[in-house]
Amino acid sequence: MKIAVVKYNAGNIFSVMNALRRLGVEPLLTDNADELRNADRVIFPGQGEASTAMAYLREHGLDEVIRSLKQPVLGICIGQQLLCRHSEEGNTDCLGIFDAEVKRFLPTRHEDKVPCMGWNNLKELKSELFAQLSSSTSHLSPYVYFVHSYYVPLCEETIAVADYVLPYSAALHKDNFYACQFHPEKSGAVGEQILRNFLEL
Repeated sequence: MKIAVVKYNAGNIFSVMNALRRLGVEPLLTDNADELRNADRVIFPGQGEASTAMAYLREHGLDEVIRSLKQPVLGICIGQQLLCRHSEEGNTDCLGIFDAEVKRFLPTRHEDKVPCMGWNNLKELKSELFAQLSSSTSHLSPYVYFVHSYYVPLCEETIAVADYVLPYSAALHKDNFYACQFHPEKSGAVGEQILRNFLEL
């Protein structure tokens, strides 16, 4: 199986590469259109800032490449946000796969810090991406690791919910595109199971 990881100006890509290697996969880090289109799975991860990330994607033609992909695609962290229509971060038009506007957390209590950083529980799981996690008999409780200042509101494409300041989309799905706000590569056995499920879609 050929797994491609989108190479662009984002941080934290190598932790995703290492997580895939732990699953026995040697991923290809690439910004080549043909290599991305010919991969069996594409992962679009990263940490960064929306406007500079989108400027880089457009400059290198990667925005059109990502929109054109037909195989399963997984956006992670800012990868999820960039797959949405628009982000308040830098007032940025994004890729438009998901018809959602990315918003900044506005804390209402002293204990609500931004960025949101740490472990949180996933609720209302609605996808094969979360196989082995959603049943009460599972030995894996769906706690995962988040680091983010912006969030995707609940919408038609929401497949998992997290609660910080307000309930929001912890994961999305539309057609062949999947996305998660949390970091599966930093979420221990639960994250490993989610990545394995993605590879097996």
